[in-house]
Amino acid sequence: AVELQESGGGSVQAGGSLRLSCVPSGGRIGPWGMGWFRQAPGKEREGVAAIDPDGTISYADSVKGRFTISKDHDKNILYLQMNDLKLEDTAMYYCVADRDSVHVAGMWYVSSAGAWGQGTLVTVSS
Repeated sequence: AVELQESGGGSVQAGGSLRLSCVPSGGRIGPWGMGWFRQAPGKEREGVAAIDPDGTISYADSVKGRFTISKDHDKNILYLQMNDLKLEDTAMYYCVADRDSVHVAGMWYVSSAGAWGQGTLVTVSS
């Protein structure tokens, strides 16, 4: 089965930047959609950014203009560039992958067949 390994999390002051990476292993990812979810303390897990096999990109309203998702197709690595980080961005960030897409018809969804990473923690302080 495909496994996802995130990295790049850490502690940063508000206004700073981080870049998260996600490396698949254990199998070919195939023409799957990939993206990033996050879960902050006391809140539900939410979608952050997604990229479909055709290149279509989606962002949560809270991160538009600050975060950029991209994929290195040659190395098969997913990235999330996070700029102008805010206190409310503090969360555990998870790399996800699923067939077709993780953002369809305005909704974020990962099926039971999808893959989740273990998460990388991002902590933003003032």
